[in-house]
Amino acid sequence: MTDPHDPRRNPAWHAAQQWRERARQTRPSGGLGGLKMLLTWLLFGIMLIIGTVLGLFFLLLGWAMLPIVRYRMKKRLERLRAEQAEDVGGSVHYREARYREARYRETYSSRGDERDQQVLEGDYEVKADDEAKK
Repeated sequence: MTDPHDPRRNPAWHAAQQWRERARQTRPSGGLGGLKMLLTWLLFGIMLIIGTVLGLFFLLLGWAMLPIVRYRMKKRLERLRAEQAEDVGGSVHYREARYREARYRETYSSRGDERDQQVLEGDYEVKADDEAKK
């Protein structure tokens, strides 16, 4: 009499056996599989070496360009400072007044509330009210 718990009668066991057979058939033959793996590793190693060499090349190129970029930035900064520098006879108050007038016009001209602006210069002190003294 056959055993009902025999694994060979189990459909899952049969499926597993078929999977094993397919796996054995798809395995590459010894010589060609090893050659493919060796070539794959060599290709991967060559790509790593090429990537490293390219990275070092671009790093050195960047370092070589730093003085040029620094020189250009220095010239640009000098140009900006020259534009913002005041004349020997120029007045700081005059430039501030012109700047404030321009800002005022930008702000109020769009509202139609154009008024003359006067900039008062001098020393100011706050005096206490007479009522506060009593």
